[in-house]
Amino acid sequence: MQQHSSVSAGTPDRRQPGRLRTRLTRWGMAGLLAAGGLLASQPMAAQAADNPYERGPEPTVSSIEASRGPYAVSQTTVSSLGVTGFGGGTIYYPTSTADGTFGAVAISPGYTAYQSSIAWLGPRLASQGFVVFTIDTNTTLDQPDSRGRQLLAALDYLTERSSVRNRIDSSRLGVMGHSMGGGGTLEAAKSRPSLQAAIPLTGWNLDKSWPELTTPTLVVGADGDTIAPVATHSEPFYESLSGSLDKAYLELNGASHFTPNTSNTTIAKYSISWLKRFIDNDTRYEQFLCPLPRPSLTIEEYRGNCPHTS
Repeated sequence: MQQHSSVSAGTPDRRQPGRLRTRLTRWGMAGLLAAGGLLASQPMAAQAADNPYERGPEPTVSSIEASRGPYAVSQTTVSSLGVTGFGGGTIYYPTSTADGTFGAVAISPGYTAYQSSIAWLGPRLASQGFVVFTIDTNTTLDQPDSRGRQLLAALDYLTERSSVRNRIDSSRLGVMGHSMGGGGTLEAAKSRPSLQAAIPLTGWNLDKSWPELTTPTLVVGADGDTIAPVATHSEPFYESLSGSLDKAYLELNGASHFTPNTSNTTIAKYSISWLKRFIDNDTRYEQFLCPLPRPSLTIEEYRGNCPHTS
């Protein structure tokens, strides 16, 4: 059963890519034609070469902070009885197929929690141009290593068996999770290096060292977290990541361990930018990540490597 949201869809931007615009300016139309009819014969090739995964209009601060993006969203429920390896969940996806396939993200809740605790991320991310799977785990007490395996099982179901599998590019996948689900996010990225992005949200894990990760990772901590304090969780997670890896550490200001459980503009803004930049290779979002965001009313601290190289 699919439930269609009432969100109105924007029209994806069809502007010529920056590379072609530069050539037009530099050479002029006559020069292009003299060079062998490049404009007339290869406009689609030029656009595809620029970035075939780019989705949606030109981003702005307003667009990534908005509660909904340009795509209308539908959703479908996945029963735990019809899957193996995880506890079912809800898939949120762009309703339109006009732009082709999308990248996908699986999101795990935390200890003792259900998918309802991270449900707000489903439509928020999907409306920006992703297929998003918020999952329930096999039990609410599952530890990070189990949650990591369940995130991967959910991605496999999403790309191989789900009703929306034809809407997904299986080479462009990411994982997110809260608390023990955040610890599971690190476990999933360790187990499957092909993942394009990982975002642990106030993550908890007894393993503090992750030098083997090769997936671009945004670690999100909270300054007031007393369950997974940043000094013993998010900070060492981040510091242990390889210096050659595209990575970032966002510490939320005036926040708690449970801040990721309700709609939060700062989490959404940087999660969208990270997922777009690394799952879609969409460098239009680099501007929101580099230069590094400065401390503010909602950001206690932000660290990272700039510019990104992935």
